[in-house]
Amino acid sequence: MLYLDMLYLDNAATSPVRPEVLEAMRPYLTGVFGNPSSHHTAGEAAAGALDDARARVARVLGMRTGDVVFTAGGTEANNLAVKGIVLAALEAGRRHLVISPIEHESILESADYLRRFHAVEVTFLPVDSGGRIAAESVAESIMHDTALVSIGHANNEIGTVQDVAALAAVTRAARVPLHLDAVQSAGWLPLSGLGADAVSIAGHKLGAPKGIGALAVRGRVPVEPLLHGGGQERGRRSGTENVAGAVGLATALELAEHEREAVSARVGSATARFISLVLAGVPEAALTGDPVQRLPGTASFTFAGTSGESVLLELERRGVISSSGSACAAGSDEPSHVLLACGVPAEVAQTSVRFTFGRETLPEDAPERLAALVAESVRAARG
Repeated sequence: MLYLDMLYLDNAATSPVRPEVLEAMRPYLTGVFGNPSSHHTAGEAAAGALDDARARVARVLGMRTGDVVFTAGGTEANNLAVKGIVLAALEAGRRHLVISPIEHESILESADYLRRFHAVEVTFLPVDSGGRIAAESVAESIMHDTALVSIGHANNEIGTVQDVAALAAVTRAARVPLHLDAVQSAGWLPLSGLGADAVSIAGHKLGAPKGIGALAVRGRVPVEPLLHGGGQERGRRSGTENVAGAVGLATALELAEHEREAVSARVGSATARFISLVLAGVPEAALTGDPVQRLPGTASFTFAGTSGESVLLELERRGVISSSGSACAAGSDEPSHVLLACGVPAEVAQTSVRFTFGRETLPEDAPERLAALVAESVRAARG
């Protein structure tokens, strides 16, 4: 899409609110504004809208309506999954957590909190050069006191997609809950029937506003709440619910799911063409992440002999907005922890640039034009 007459290719960081979502939310920002916990007409109308949104989200995720907990976004949903499930398991003597080193900061920092304050043992699964996790390594990591395995469905930096069905088969056999961080994959990949026990999503990656997300966690999995107060969300997340945001999230998720197959095919084809052109036309360009098992709209490269930030500046001068990685690590001068875990040398990891396409239809020659701009920008950055 265009942003101030520039081509916006940072949709993994955030996406614009869809007009249909805004229209669906509007009545709950003005007319139906009651507190859904209030026992009067205004409150009951809001509660009805909240229940409907919860059921719609649950259907797309393949969960029961009561499994869905609305949150303030993906980071809170991930915190609630990792901390909440592990803290609840401590009473049963289970204090072992399994994650990978390429997870989102919200997972990594939650794990570190549990390690520091609750003496939870954290095992980091190995990943291959493309960021893939082998089911065998998950099986080997599980111990008698494992409380949770938490894996990102698709990586936010390199776009690598995990074989969740294979991983879930391992955790199910071991009777260990599997949490799936689906913040990046929602709307691009099917989420129902994967076998996960908990799934996190975020509205602003789908075309809903920032500030709304959800964790769907199966009723058989105990969760210790992180926010205490009025006992909303069936006691799992206190605080007055964001009814308009929940309606927006449900609408955006349904729209994305309805369009998913067609959009993924179209965007995936354009992205694959762009990747091949960049690799052919830019000396020392290297694709990061798995070359096949990846999100349809993600293309992440390293350009040895440059600075990633310099390439970004040159691209922006030419009307292209992209990024060097996760927006949640903004301001950090450190090389990407994801690329380091994949075996990329630190000096090369600092040259990374990520392009993430949205669902909008681009001109047919967009891959060629964009690849030419990338080549120009890299040449300029190299001086």
